Order: sequence, then C-alpha cells, then structure tokens
Amino acid sequence: MGAAQTAPGEPGPAGSAGRQLPAATVSRLTIYLRALTGMLADGVERVSSEALAEAAGVGSSNVRKDLSYLGSYGTRGVGYEVAHLSRNIAQALGLTHEWRVAIVGAGNLGRALAGYAGFESRGFDVVALLDADQMLIGSEVGWLRISDVADLEAVLARTRANMVVLALPSAVVQAMCDRVVAAGVRSILSFAPVVLQVPDNVTLRKVDMATELQILAYHAQRDQERDIAEGLPGA
Repeated sequence: MGAAQTAPGEPGPAGSAGRQLPAATVSRLTIYLRALTGMLADGVERVSSEALAEAAGVGSSNVRKDLSYLGSYGTRGVGYEVAHLSRNIAQALGLTHEWRVAIVGAGNLGRALAGYAGFESRGFDVVALLDADQMLIGSEVGWLRISDVADLEAVLARTRANMVVLALPSAVVQAMCDRVVAAGVRSILSFAPVVLQVPDNVTLRKVDMATELQILAYHAQRDQERDIAEGLPGA
C-alpha cells in the first residue's frame, strides 16, 4: 500500500470536460467560491476577473486561467455572472454531492471541528463523532452524541458517512485509518503528524500544523532578513 495523498502538482477533481484540474487550481477554486458566496450574500450579480482576483488575493491571470478549465469565460466589459460561476465551481469541486463526515477523536480538536458551523454552509454534514474514552462516550457536542469507536464500522454504516476526519494521536492513527478504509470510506483527512499508508484508491489529505508553522517561520525569517538588509526601521 502507498500513501495516496494529493500534493502540489498532482491532479485534482475533474473539470467540466472531464479533465483533471491541477492541484493549485483546485486550491484557488475553493477561495473563489468563498469570495463568490460572500458576493451573493451582498446581492452582487456580476464580477470582473480583476475584482474576483482582488477578493481572492490572487492575480487576475490566474482567475481567468483557472476558470477556463471549467469552461467559464467572462464577457469583456461585463465579467462573470456570480450565481452561475458559483454553481460551476461547486459542481467542479464535487460540492453538489452529499458529503457526510464522521470525526474520529473527540479531544479538543475533534470537538472544535464537530462544532464548526462553516462545514454545513459549505456542503459538509458532520454526522458522527467517535472516541475511545469511556468518560466521553455518550456525552454531547452540539447535537452530536459521542459514539464508542469500538462501534466504528456500525456507526459509519448507520450514518452513511463517506468522509472521515482523524483527530487522533500518532500512535493509534494508522490502525484507525486501516479500519476506516476496511469499512469502505475512500476520503480521509488526518491531523496526525505522521505519514499514513492507504491503498491507491483512497484519497488522503494531511493537515500538519507544526509543518505549516515551520514554513511560516521560514518566510518570517526571510522577511526579517530582507528588512535588515534594506535598513528598515524596527528590523
């Protein structure tokens, strides 16, 4: 088995013509969709590529290139219809499907994820929260009652969960990942700072906050070094 993890440069979801989208494009599409959702809430009907680029914090050339993968081309002087473009992006990202999420691990992180209201507004329904701690099992987080992870397979089947989030310690996450895969779930998000082994037909994403902070520290150091070289005040 290999770790089938999507990474920069690897293909993402298929576009409108069935092609695979570049991973960088997929990442930006999620940002465009968030910006468009805000525009819809504000009653904005049309948006230019320049205005969308500014709202998303990317270059306008990136916007035009990314949206061309979806067959969406703005009209010169008119721009894009916000509602139509929002639907196209949501469809390309697979957000028109029913995504039912089970969270394994009801520690601080798991409970915070279970209570995050943004999932539902973006098309993800958190249907289960599981843990091995007998002191937690049966207690409630929002409307969810924490289930015993010993009953994982039955809970996944009963809730029809098709995505699983692993908010678990490194020592136990691989064994739990194996159970999730054996139960038929093919989309997994892990917060454990370890490389998980999954079959090729399973999509695994990993969120490693320590790694992200290290990358942030690198860029902060580079900025500081540049400020010192340029003799900027406070450097």
